[in-house]
Formats: sequence, structure tokens, C-alpha cells
Amino acid sequence: MSKAETDMDAVWLEDARSVLRMEAAAIDAVAAVLGDDFCRAVRAILGLDGRLVVVGMGKSGIIAQKIAATFASTGTPAFFVHAAEAQHGDLGMITRQDAVLAFSHSGETSEVIGLLPVMKRMGVPLIAVTGNTKSSLARHAEMVLHVDVSQEACPMNLAPTASTTAALALGDALAVVVLQQRGFKPEDFALFHPAGSLGRKLMRVEELMHKGGALPMVSFDAPLKDAIMTMSSHRLGVTGVQQAGKLVGCLTDGDLRRILESGHFDLACQVAEVMHRRPLTIAAGHLASEAVHLMEEKKITTLFVVDDDGAVAGVVHLHDLLQAGEG
Repeated sequence: MSKAETDMDAVWLEDARSVLRMEAAAIDAVAAVLGDDFCRAVRAILGLDGRLVVVGMGKSGIIAQKIAATFASTGTPAFFVHAAEAQHGDLGMITRQDAVLAFSHSGETSEVIGLLPVMKRMGVPLIAVTGNTKSSLARHAEMVLHVDVSQEACPMNLAPTASTTAALALGDALAVVVLQQRGFKPEDFALFHPAGSLGRKLMRVEELMHKGGALPMVSFDAPLKDAIMTMSSHRLGVTGVQQAGKLVGCLTDGDLRRILESGHFDLACQVAEVMHRRPLTIAAGHLASEAVHLMEEKKITTLFVVDDDGAVAGVVHLHDLLQAGEG
């Protein structure tokens, strides 16, 4: 690389760091001015009988879309409405039970301001996210969240950069405070994300276990031959052993190899004589990731799933868990 290219790289990196510092400072500035209206907005959203309608235009509209998606995926019914489309019929999506979260840095975006008369007639609570507390949007809103950013990262101070970053962070802060107040848990997140790696990581053991006819089980007094046939037909490398409906042991491929190596192999003996008497188990409600951790820690490939009374509900194999976690 030539000296000119090296010098240019240094300039680019410094420019990038300057942008990041400016945007970080913008978020700090917004954090500094948070106050009562933020808390009122949290209460308004928590108290909704309807949905949170998030509106915006242009770059602010893109931020609004993301915030609507964050609320919807974390337990608050929410959707995005394009401010221009709202004036051509989409306004009918808003009901009197809803609240509106409106993004406009200037607070004077004509398409957003044009919605105010209808919102007022409907009595819909309005939460404004704006950089201008004296704007039309701010004056008509019940709650104003101030994005206190006077300087964009754009050297011409024109392209929305620091202001959109700060607005995004403020929307995230609002959504996270609401989800925490709702007591939103990982299992709730999994419910709203059944597809993709996030959903798979949060799947429960009961969703992946083999059960019913796919569950390899033999009775306590069954001959070893039957246990081997059951193990072979289910192809999981294990069979559970039950007595009076409860798990009392298991037999694995490894157990069979040890029996063969011992030289005392009797197909007619009861499986209870050769079974492993303390099989590791897990509850159906545990996360699949917990089952994987336990299997890896104990160097095993299967876990029987039991209820509080010790009754067998299923069996889960390491291969199934890892396959579900791919992606």
C-alpha cells in the first residue's frame, strides 16, 4: 500500500470515529433530558386497551417502523402506519382504544401534522418524538419525548444521522422499559419468534422430545432381548425402563457394549439386572439450551423427560437439540 493510500485510510478512520462519537453524544444528550413525559408515556402504553400505532415519514418513518416491530415482538400490540398513506384510508386502522407514537424531528412534517385533527376528534393519546418542543406536533401531544440533537453527524448538517440514531435509541428505551414492566420473559420472546435462530435457541424440551409411540420404553421385568429390540427399532441408542409408570432406569448402546465385553451376556435375563439405575432426567419446561448444556457436561446424548411424579413424558436426543439450534 502506498503512503498516499495509508494517509487516506487514516483520514477515513478518523472521520468514521468522529461520526460515532457524535452519535454517541447525541444519545447521551437525549438521556440527560428524559423526564416526566417519558414516564407518562410508559404508563399510557401499559394501560392501553388497544394497540400502539407508530407513525412517521421519510427517515423518521423508517425509525418508526423499527420501533413498532420492537414493541410488537416484546408483548405490546403495535403496528406502523405511513403518515402519507394514513391520509388516504389507512387512518381507519386506528381506533379510540389505541395510542399514537409519532416520530418527526422537525415536528412540522406536513403528513404527520395532517393527522392531528382526526386524532384529537377520536381522543387518541399522542406521544411525540421530536427535536422541536415548540413545534406543532409537540404542542398537540399529551407527551413529548425530546430528541435534543442540534448537530447532525453529516458535515453539512443536513442528512438525518445523529438525530435518527438518538430517536431510535429513545424508542428502544421506551420499549425496553415497557417490556420490563410487563415482566416479559425469554419464553414470551420465543412465543413471538417461532422461526429463526432466536426462536430456536429459546425452544423448550417439550417441543423437541420424542413421545408417545416414538418413546422407547420397556417394563422393569422385560427380558434383555425385548429391550434390545425396542432400542433398535427407535434408533435413539437408548431405551427407558419403567415400573408402575415411573422411570426406574435406562439401557444404552454403551451399556450393551460393556455387557458384551464382560462375557456375561444373557438375552433372557431381566433388563432390571443390567440397566443403569440412575438415568439423568430433565423437566419438559426447560429450555433446549439447558438440555444441551447438561448433556455436554455429563458427556451423554439422551435425556429422559419426566414430570414432578417421576412419570416419563418423553426422551430428547442431543442430535435433535443441535439440529434445532442451527441457523
